[in-house]
Amino acid sequence: MTVVEQSLLGKDTEYPTTYSPEVLFPISRAQARENYKHVEGIYTGKDWWHIFEISWLNAHGIPQVAIGRMTLPASSEFLIESKSLKLYFNSLNFTQFASKQAFIDTVEKDLSNAAQAPVTLTLFQVDALDITKPQGICIDDQEPDCLVNHPDASLLQFDPSEEIVEEQVFSHLLRSNCPVTGQPDWGTVFIRYRGKKPCYRSILAYIISYRQHNGFHEQCVEQIFADLWQNLQPEKLMVYATYTRRGGLDINPCRVSDESWMPSPIRLARQ
Repeated sequence: MTVVEQSLLGKDTEYPTTYSPEVLFPISRAQARENYKHVEGIYTGKDWWHIFEISWLNAHGIPQVAIGRMTLPASSEFLIESKSLKLYFNSLNFTQFASKQAFIDTVEKDLSNAAQAPVTLTLFQVDALDITKPQGICIDDQEPDCLVNHPDASLLQFDPSEEIVEEQVFSHLLRSNCPVTGQPDWGTVFIRYRGKKPCYRSILAYIISYRQHNGFHEQCVEQIFADLWQNLQPEKLMVYATYTRRGGLDINPCRVSDESWMPSPIRLARQ
């Protein structure tokens, strides 16, 4: 049985009602990175998670609610399996804290221990996380020359113009499958690029090729980054995917070749 198969994904589980940091299930990033571990950009970036089901008790025992944004560095040795994170936050629902900051401090400590890296948590009021419209060139109206069902980096081609560009494109057509449950994961992927102009049709064909691919959100984004970097050889590159919510969580991995291209986290309408 693999480490991933030992996780709680896809299994009937009792939800703890007392503080249970031990439910957090870390998954090593190393195996998924084996084929592109020399691509430096996959270690530069962040995974942003939005947690929509956060509650705890204040000093008077009164329930508090919030939306959380968790930030996990791409350089961390481990990611945290999503169902275990949901169970962890649910275990805090009936736990009393002296202050909101005490709640944040406890969560950050537990998540940092699981990921073996500094994890931060920002809390928003439930009506205060704004919805952003995507910026850049939408390529979803392109007509690819070839469509396949699994990731194929050979689809990536340059534009015949050979123009040098700096631009951001995006597609709402990213779809992949959870490698444990087989459930579909949907997302919008942003690609910021400086270098010889890529062919938009080929980028869209490549994105569509993930539709039957089994991979965690973070792994898919890193593979997209690595394939673009190795096949199109841009001067700079950013890949940022905003996935739709499941189980009160959405996951938003971003990888960059240069930290100056690190965007601010956003929330799209589908999330």
